[in-house]
Amino acid sequence: MSDFLAQVERRAFKQSVFAVHDEATALDIVQDAMLRLVEKYSDKPAAELPLLFQRILQNAIRDHFRRGKVRSTWTTLLSNLGLGGEDGDGDPLEIMEVEDLANVPASPAKQFEQAEVMGIIEAAVQELPARQREAFLLRYWEELDVSETAKAMGCSEGSVKTHCSRATHALAKVLRSKGITL
Repeated sequence: MSDFLAQVERRAFKQSVFAVHDEATALDIVQDAMLRLVEKYSDKPAAELPLLFQRILQNAIRDHFRRGKVRSTWTTLLSNLGLGGEDGDGDPLEIMEVEDLANVPASPAKQFEQAEVMGIIEAAVQELPARQREAFLLRYWEELDVSETAKAMGCSEGSVKTHCSRATHALAKVLRSKGITL
């Protein structure tokens, strides 16, 4: 179980940051998802863990937004009474270090170029609609197949294919507009 969690922690964190736009909140969400997985599913076979974890993580992200909606309603009501205020949220997304150095270019110029391209890609992914971003990250980042992605998202396989297609077309358009070809 600990090996599995060590493998997915960085990707899960990044996925949560893309969804909630706040590193501290994303860290809390990932930790809660990991705890739920260990508490309720530690007896499951290792092959089932990735899909279970993704489902738990996506539900935790949705729960965060549901709680936020309730909180913002109360904050708005209280601020109208002059009793409360609103906090600013969201820090800029920082690029995480790469653990596997096999894909890191040797020259500093190439490393800088790669970091710039990754920054543009991450910004473009962040601008995708939530369901497209979720489908794209599950399919191409987490490398789940269409049926696993559909189960994790709670939708049909056709919806996954549609969301992924729209996401890749939108990302390709952004990259082309910036003169980037991959």
